[in-house]
Amino acid sequence: MRCSSAPYTRLVISVTPGISLDENEIELSFIRASGPGGQNVNKVATAVQLRFDIPRSTSLPPWVLERLRMLAGKRVSRDGVLVITAHRFRSQEMNRRDAIERLVALIGEAATPRKTRRPTRPTRASRQRRLESKRRRGDVKRGRGSRPDFT
Repeated sequence: MRCSSAPYTRLVISVTPGISLDENEIELSFIRASGPGGQNVNKVATAVQLRFDIPRSTSLPPWVLERLRMLAGKRVSRDGVLVITAHRFRSQEMNRRDAIERLVALIGEAATPRKTRRPTRPTRASRQRRLESKRRRGDVKRGRGSRPDFT
């Protein structure tokens, strides 16, 4: 929030210890929400639509932006704009906070690097158990095949 007497200060949203997001890169618009709420839902624009332009972002590293685009999926438009719509609550402020928290969570998930898979080999005991269960199953099936001769 800016005061007229105070100099302009840049508001920053902390995502992870090394990554922060400039609040000027987020565009919030308020729309009417559907669902329950009586007359209030017809009069007050309580739902929030958050827009974050991924290609034009300068506060996030390129590798985070690339993973963010992948993780967001259908929520990213052709232009690369991430759109999050929040209408869970009946108040505008709560929906605003919810939308920002969801964006921060998504960026936080994109900022954590994937664990590289280290190939492992099955233990000798697990291989023996597998072969023994296959052998038992084969015996059961073999026992079904022919009928004993009682002559």
